[in-house]
Amino acid sequence: MIDIRELKFDEKGLIPAIVVDAKTKQVLNLAYMNEESLKLSIEKEQTVFWSRSRQELWHKGATSGNYQNIVSITADCDKDALTILVEPLGPACHTGAMSCFHNDLFFSDERHEFSYEGLMKLIADRKINPKEGSYTTYLFDKGLDKILKKVGEECTEVIIAAKAEDKKETIYEISDLLYHLMVLMLQSDISLEDIFDELASRHVIDKKIKQEKMT
Repeated sequence: MIDIRELKFDEKGLIPAIVVDAKTKQVLNLAYMNEESLKLSIEKEQTVFWSRSRQELWHKGATSGNYQNIVSITADCDKDALTILVEPLGPACHTGAMSCFHNDLFFSDERHEFSYEGLMKLIADRKINPKEGSYTTYLFDKGLDKILKKVGEECTEVIIAAKAEDKKETIYEISDLLYHLMVLMLQSDISLEDIFDELASRHVIDKKIKQEKMT
């Protein structure tokens, strides 16, 4: 852990802070902090910035209710910029968008960004807007029993590949299993956030148990 006194504030006493959603890893906003606002942020465990336009402290969410609860604050290698992981209680942007970064400028035709959230949206769209010839649409049409059967089959394929110590095949089969589990989740009205929250709660419990064993 470093001390605030080690940070390099600019000639105006400010340091840039990149705010990131702790769950989705989406960049929410870029703001600035001075030493006072940073100390208040740590004290409140909520983001408090320095408004360069109004020349005053700005507690994010104080008027809108869209607070940003801080998970962690990390300085870069030069200690002149911060990354703040938060749990947002609402949109970060004054436009109502979750992120201030929503104006697309360029997309590569060869490289495509992948995310579990994006895949879930695609699968959900196939459920709401069936597409002829789509395997995902086929699974939803067949219903829960068919989806469960496929999940069971893919679990078996993962076990066989892993037992054979075939890394490439195991990766392939785990990917198939994850896809079918996502279909099952949407069929059962379960979100990625539900799973994230459950795993996060188990992590906390596991950490407490480890601490108890050490004492």
